[in-house]
Amino acid sequence: MATKIKRRPVHGVLLLDKPLGWSSNDILQKVKWLLRAEKAGHTGTLDPLASGVLPLCFGAATKFSQLQLDADKTYEATAVLGIQTSTGDAEGEIIAQRPVQVTEADIARVQNQFTGAIQQTPPMHSALKKDGKALYEYARAGIEIEREARAVTIHELAIQLAENTENHSAVTPNQAANLAIKMIVKCSKGTYIRTLGEDIGEALGCGAHLSRLRRVATGGFQVAQCITLAELEAMPEEERLARLLPVDSLLEHHTRVTLDADNAARFLNGLARRGTWADSAQVAAYDPAGNLLGTGHITRHELIPKRLLSPLEIEQITKKS
Repeated sequence: MATKIKRRPVHGVLLLDKPLGWSSNDILQKVKWLLRAEKAGHTGTLDPLASGVLPLCFGAATKFSQLQLDADKTYEATAVLGIQTSTGDAEGEIIAQRPVQVTEADIARVQNQFTGAIQQTPPMHSALKKDGKALYEYARAGIEIEREARAVTIHELAIQLAENTENHSAVTPNQAANLAIKMIVKCSKGTYIRTLGEDIGEALGCGAHLSRLRRVATGGFQVAQCITLAELEAMPEEERLARLLPVDSLLEHHTRVTLDADNAARFLNGLARRGTWADSAQVAAYDPAGNLLGTGHITRHELIPKRLLSPLEIEQITKKS
């Protein structure tokens, strides 16, 4: 009989370099098990075929995970030209092949065309919900759902024409496209890089599918800060815990406000406090000892609570530090 793991309160953020082949939820459950954590959540999904920065939130940090969902992201991606697939990536079946005649001038044109505010239609093979069901569930059943295009922003886009070294498994050598584009994309939340690759392929007149996707940044977190699953597994338990960033690492762009003991206690009870502060849409409030109390906003010198830690969470974090 397997020994039941004794869970414990763990608070903080682990920056994981997600490996290929894992779903975001599977990797979360694995790391939660490695840390013996009571409560955990991720900050937006990466497809199994994608790797890279995946911030995992534990304990009190889960209260602020939405901030990373809303943050800008940066990706490195490769799209094979001339081959379209049913899913827009290398997992799908080939549905069309076209000749590729692309010049550097074409690359410059589409780079400008897809930089800035653009419209995207979410792909059928996505986790977006329709009537409580993910679109990919409809897609697997052969059902096409009408989707509305929505606005996203490509803040920066760099495209380079390259030789294709990642042929689709279903393509024989004499059929294989020999050109690909390599992209670095800094974008707003909700941007589908698979769709971007397909749309750029269409704009180039040859079609395309994504063969590689790696997230290299989300918000202020960079891939260089991340640890791999193999490295985490090889560590003793205490070293794993030492890799956790503090809860307020998610609040980098918040205005810091320190309250005296009386006001800190009242704020923690959900009461607005008055002071001489300037207006701010995002505030992180602390007690005199430097302990995070929660977030809020300031309007007309009034600090209004939004997401609060519990006294127990603060006590647990203080004991660990």
